[in-house]
Amino acid sequence: MIEDMLRTPAAVQDAERHTAHNYHPLPVVIASAEGAWVTDVDGRRYLDCLAGYSALNFGHRHPALIAAAHAQLDKLTLTSRAFIHDQFADFCRELAALCGKDLVLPMNTGAEAVETGIKVARKWGYQVKGVPAGQATIVVAEGNFHGRTTTIVSFSTDEDARADFGPYTPGFKIVPYGDLTALTEAVDETTVAVLLEPIQGEQGVVVPPTDYLPGVRQLCTERNVLFIADEIQSGLGRTGATFACEQEGVVPDMYLLGKALGGGIVPVSAVAADAEVLGVLQPGQHGSTFGGNPLACAVATEVVRLLATGEFQRRSTELGERLHAGLRALIGKGLVAVRGRGLWAGLDIDPALMSGREACERLMERGVLAKDTHGSTIRLAPPLTITAEEIDHALAQLAAVLAG
Repeated sequence: MIEDMLRTPAAVQDAERHTAHNYHPLPVVIASAEGAWVTDVDGRRYLDCLAGYSALNFGHRHPALIAAAHAQLDKLTLTSRAFIHDQFADFCRELAALCGKDLVLPMNTGAEAVETGIKVARKWGYQVKGVPAGQATIVVAEGNFHGRTTTIVSFSTDEDARADFGPYTPGFKIVPYGDLTALTEAVDETTVAVLLEPIQGEQGVVVPPTDYLPGVRQLCTERNVLFIADEIQSGLGRTGATFACEQEGVVPDMYLLGKALGGGIVPVSAVAADAEVLGVLQPGQHGSTFGGNPLACAVATEVVRLLATGEFQRRSTELGERLHAGLRALIGKGLVAVRGRGLWAGLDIDPALMSGREACERLMERGVLAKDTHGSTIRLAPPLTITAEEIDHALAQLAAVLAG
């Protein structure tokens, strides 16, 4: 670690000196950003092809979102949920309409949304389905990433996220992702929910078989089980639709949302479901001091309005076709596989060439920022505001890296 720090710029060393090492960031220190571009402390510009793990779907400092934040900062930032503020109703009403659901429960982070979904599903199971007290189970998938709280890592299959954080929370059954037969066998009379990512982002942008999500929906309906879709990364325009589930003609019982909902300005998450599901919560049973605060609602309402135009979903579809065509052309030229949908891609690099980390470091040297995951895989998730020319630029830099 000391030798690594001696080889990095002073600003990077300073950032590392008093920070717990729970991340292994690329050695770049960003000072400003706009659109799809960021600038480091030395004035060098980089094309951002990660977009904050999809938190920056609308790019850095989108004018409409910045204006909404500025306007709200001059008026009111926090009340707590002990009171109602004037931004709350618009946000909840407009997000519920975007989701096609009755109710919204605002929180802050994606992990909080997942925890909320778990609590709601269990309470629904006991009060509505009639599962005996303390016996509720939730079926999840191998390779999942829903966050890093102690409950969530209890059903993770990623040892980096899970190891040495026990004792683990019971009540979860893990089955292979994309395997409808295994899922069907795991569902029994104690099952209150199936919790899935429509596309597994952290695992490397893994898209399930086309019949999988429709099969999950049918199974949950037949067995009186809630289908919870974690659209924290895949949702809000990333895949070419408002929600990734839409592309399979599927409507879950509950959406878990986050990341892009805050517009890259403030952390905002939410759970959306109909009244017979979210309505099981009563005052005092769940909450958050900052969840649904005025600043968050002002920004997130503007996010919902941007999505309501359909512009960003169309951009993701059209530019995603360009991105994926360019990536497929590199298969056999350093790439061994490409997955994804819309402006979201997982790339498997020939491990004989380099690791994913090495590829990202070399891309950084060429002015493109991306993120590795699981050995030789890297992820691309540029802002939905990226241009065709910028996509071509990123593809050219990737091709150069792979060519050595």
